[in-house]
Amino acid sequence: MVRTNPERRQALLDASIEVLAREGARGLTFRAVDKEAGVPAGTASNYFANRDALLVQVGHRYYERLIPDETAMAKLHGPRSRETVTELMTEVVDRVTRFRTGYLAILELRLEATRRPELQALLTERVRADLDFNIGNHLEHGMPGDENTVVLLYLALNWLILDRLTLPGVFTDEEARELVRMAVERAIAPGVPDNA
Repeated sequence: MVRTNPERRQALLDASIEVLAREGARGLTFRAVDKEAGVPAGTASNYFANRDALLVQVGHRYYERLIPDETAMAKLHGPRSRETVTELMTEVVDRVTRFRTGYLAILELRLEATRRPELQALLTERVRADLDFNIGNHLEHGMPGDENTVVLLYLALNWLILDRLTLPGVFTDEEARELVRMAVERAIAPGVPDNA
């Protein structure tokens, strides 16, 4: 029987993220999740029908935990300038970097998705939806640049995040912030004016 206590389910998914980040996909077992969550053995198997279901739900939970707060979203209503885009992109890099285990877990899920079609479908759908959401927000709020600006920033900043989390000695915090600024400057075509 699959249990439905939402708080317990979230705790198990959060524990799964920690296990994935630390042990990789091969280490993600119900027993490891139970131990990480500090619950009795057999609890995770009461909440998830099988390991594939757990992997899919971990993907959902990662994205839930990365939803920007109201302060970040409020910046969309401020000046429509390169500086605002730089602030927004810096906030994204910082937010994702602070959730280190989540990002490492999603990397494990992406690798696992190459072998699991259902997981690949979920991650493809979710990443595309997030990208479309960001493009829509960028255009709707009149930020400088276009759809390609958002896509280029997505690609460049994801690799910067990867380096910061897996090889933290490559760039200092100051260098990372400067790289975000340069990425924004170069992704927005020359001659594109800031909008009022």
